Amino acid sequence: MSKAEILVSGATGRTGGLAIDNLLERGQRVRAYVRRDGDEAAALRKRGVEIALGDFTDIDAIQAAMQGIRSAYFLHPISPGIVQASAFFAQAAKEAGVGAIVNMSQISARRDSKSHAARDHWMSERVFDWSGVPTTHLRPTFFADWLVYPHFAKEIWASKQIVFPFGNGRHAPISTDDQGRVIAHILAEPEGHGGRIYPLHGPREMDHEEIAAAMSDVLGAKISYVPLSIEAFRQRMEQTYKFNPFLVQHLCEVAQDYQNGVFAGTNDVVEQVTGEPPLSLPAFIAQNRSAFA
Repeated sequence: MSKAEILVSGATGRTGGLAIDNLLERGQRVRAYVRRDGDEAAALRKRGVEIALGDFTDIDAIQAAMQGIRSAYFLHPISPGIVQASAFFAQAAKEAGVGAIVNMSQISARRDSKSHAARDHWMSERVFDWSGVPTTHLRPTFFADWLVYPHFAKEIWASKQIVFPFGNGRHAPISTDDQGRVIAHILAEPEGHGGRIYPLHGPREMDHEEIAAAMSDVLGAKISYVPLSIEAFRQRMEQTYKFNPFLVQHLCEVAQDYQNGVFAGTNDVVEQVTGEPPLSLPAFIAQNRSAFA
């Protein structure tokens, strides 16, 4: 008989996977909602995680995955369809009697955002709020992990340059490790978090000159920041990285928002929720040194 009480979507991704790691460490019983029953699902099973198959276009599969669940994590990729997916997820949770949802949004989510994805995230938040299922919206700033994504880490290390279109903007980089801890804590103990919007920041606000200097110190090689125009960045994403048009449009508007200060600031939400401060950028780079090998 099933004993899982927490449902995690995006379980094979970074934030979902790290949330599962933390939940298992806390002795929680977890069910993962995954699209394919492949090697990653098999690895989760070996760790005692239940597997439910389906995607966000199938409300019946979502509802079946919600049975016996008391809290659930919603993570949608940066792609069209999040508003309908949120409606299906919220309705399925309501039908199954789920008591709490943690929704991964983003710091640029707002009604008048020029990013289609960010505006959709704002609309997704409203859908969860309308559902009546107590939902916590997480709005992280720019991930520290952006620096170690394979596309960018190899380029940074080969050129010894960070070439991004962020001007003189600032943010406090936050790791997915810290986001996973926040997600797990709220899923395990949701009382008091429903209806809240939590901007998530790292411990120190920095511009990219300071980020480059911190990376240089940790990696033992001089790395410089080279500002790029948004239009040049668009061309790189389209021609070099072959990103889809929806993602390209979003990231270009993110760059403009970043320059305009939308991603700036810091706070103590991570420590307030988890009891531990977030990882500093130097510690994060040291932890992920192998990405620059």
